[in-house]
Amino acid sequence: MAKKIFIGATGQNCGKTTMSVSLMHLARKKYKKVGFIKPIGPKIELYEDFIVDMDAVLMARAFGLEEDIALMSPVALHKDFTKDFLSGRLDDLSLEGCILDAVEELDSKYDFLIIEGAGHGGVGSVIGLSNARVAKILNAPVMIVTESGIGKVVDAVRLNLALYEREKADVRGIIVNKLLSKKRDHVLGYLQTALEPDHLRVIGGFNFSPVLANPTLGHIGKLLNLPLNGNLEEKTRIINHIQLGAASSQRVIDGLLDSTLLILTSSRDELIVTLSSLYHIPAYKAKIAGLVIAGHVPVSKISQQILDDSNIPYIRVDKTTAKVFTTLSADVAKITAEDEEKLSWIKTNADHDIDFEAIDALL
Repeated sequence: MAKKIFIGATGQNCGKTTMSVSLMHLARKKYKKVGFIKPIGPKIELYEDFIVDMDAVLMARAFGLEEDIALMSPVALHKDFTKDFLSGRLDDLSLEGCILDAVEELDSKYDFLIIEGAGHGGVGSVIGLSNARVAKILNAPVMIVTESGIGKVVDAVRLNLALYEREKADVRGIIVNKLLSKKRDHVLGYLQTALEPDHLRVIGGFNFSPVLANPTLGHIGKLLNLPLNGNLEEKTRIINHIQLGAASSQRVIDGLLDSTLLILTSSRDELIVTLSSLYHIPAYKAKIAGLVIAGHVPVSKISQQILDDSNIPYIRVDKTTAKVFTTLSADVAKITAEDEEKLSWIKTNADHDIDFEAIDALL
């Protein structure tokens, strides 16, 4: 029988998946067999004929758990799933039974089982399976992941805690992510004092890092649903800055920062040619992550030839630069199995940032 942990969160983008990766990495040093399941999967993809949650795919590929992929995402919420459920079209399907059956099988195979929730405690309520409800039926101790802060964290934790308590789920503590290194001990100390009446243990997660927060070129391609051209080996490169190439070529070049993705219109021949030429120079290659060339006007024949010869990574999109910039600015990059640099960073930093023994002792 496996020791279980349910990873909840106060909301989206707290670093819940990052924490699941960290716990998988750390638990495998102590336990012989460590498994993973995401009972409710709101963000799905097709993987070897199975419709499963993206995080299940990430964990399966990153840790060699592919044989269990069908068990790792027992309830994947396809498009219109909620409408189908509320309309009674899924009445013959026991969603709770699917989850229990999957966990029972994984429980027999593993010594330690990571159960990742989906968003805040109430996510899944519309189908009768909120995170709080799932944690209860699986009898799994809960750790809630939060972003950094003091007042807002306490408010968010107690808001979520109310639902977990109503479901009689067992919340043991919180893991605080995106801490500022200079304020880490200060914030954790105040949070422990504030949550002492709730009998919750406060454990530090990761300090804030742009490595985790920023997207890769491959992610941008998936977001725009368009192929990456040029040097495909750069698809895992992390983008630290996004810049509009609206000024003169000289001012755009002068404004380049480390690993910048430039968004420019297809009619800017002189800028396309300049950036393509500079990409051969190591100092500028470090600054130019790639291009998103937007607009309805075709790139001129000679500019296209120079662009392709330079091997600079680029994505061609038939939208305005303003539309592309808004889309990229609003996006929050999810970690995938292709993000080798991010996964390596997580594993390396988990070894000294995350107190696994303290977490394990709470379970």
